[in-house]
Amino acid sequence: MRIGVPSEIKVHEYRVGLVPAGVRELTGAGHEVLIQSGAGRGIGFTDAAYQEVGARILPDAAAVFSAADLIVKVKEPQLAECALLRPGQVLFTYLHLAPDPEQARALMKSGVTAIAYETVTHDGGLPLLTPMSEVAGRMSVQVGASCLQKAHGGSGVLLGGVPGVLPAKVLILGGGVAGTHAAQMAVGMHADVTVVDRSLGRLRQLSEQFGSALRTAYSTTATIERLIKEADLVIGAVLIAGASAPKLVTRAMLASMQAGSVLVDIAIDQGGCFETSRATTHAEPTFVVDGVVHYCVANMPGAVARTSTFALTNATLPYVRQIADLGWQEALRRDAGFAAGLNVHAGGITHAAVAESLGLPLMPMPIGSS
Repeated sequence: MRIGVPSEIKVHEYRVGLVPAGVRELTGAGHEVLIQSGAGRGIGFTDAAYQEVGARILPDAAAVFSAADLIVKVKEPQLAECALLRPGQVLFTYLHLAPDPEQARALMKSGVTAIAYETVTHDGGLPLLTPMSEVAGRMSVQVGASCLQKAHGGSGVLLGGVPGVLPAKVLILGGGVAGTHAAQMAVGMHADVTVVDRSLGRLRQLSEQFGSALRTAYSTTATIERLIKEADLVIGAVLIAGASAPKLVTRAMLASMQAGSVLVDIAIDQGGCFETSRATTHAEPTFVVDGVVHYCVANMPGAVARTSTFALTNATLPYVRQIADLGWQEALRRDAGFAAGLNVHAGGITHAAVAESLGLPLMPMPIGSS
């Protein structure tokens, strides 16, 4: 199979769909890998590094999209890239279609078969979303601490405080992968940390993991209203696979927050979990509403592109190999969790949560049983 890896064109996105080690695995298995010239430059991989493991370097995205049977990316295709896709071609990348009807329509129009990293499942988890959730969770505390600095519009509070001065209060909405990694960082920086979740089982696990260093609370509107009044940093880390994120913090709640407080919305890829959120970029990462700083970068892990690329490709490579070795239909037929990643095929939406969020009809899965 011909596997194409174009350069990412989202603002300040430096990750790449495959690293040379992954290319070597694929070429060693008899597949052809086509890399756009410069695709790995942002994380230190030259064209020569790819050529040494058997890749063929093509001059531009149009050449890669034209020649490849399978396109492997990181971020959702921009509209210019959607125009390069065609029927019979497979796209394997993050899609996050629920809050993005324009992209969904463009993919449907292209006729491509699009498999989304974020809805692939395995043993009840999301194996291709997990690595970036880990990165984003850890980054959320890092960027939140920076945003709290007075020069960046924050209240001037040090996350961990100092002897004789209380630490910042950090409220984390969601105790999943991203929320847990955010908690690890915030606790490690000696902040006053509370995690809110609707799963009592998950709250018990967090209590066992962190002990008295972490507080937990069951998620209700009243609970969030109470806790947000005193929070210096609020991290939104809620997720419903494939669907739009629930709006847990309303505009009215912002009025009760302290000026210079910070909201970091990890869920912005799925529309965000704060009512006042709107997607930003690494070029202009923050904005202020009612005196509250919002950080809503839609590709947070792109800021630490080298770490993120290795973490992501470690997870995606086995799935790329399955598509290449078996073809997408047989690969999905053999693995129901992999089949859950199919979002778009032949002009239709094939994932129930995505279809519901977009208000579009659901197309039956185009694969039979194994």
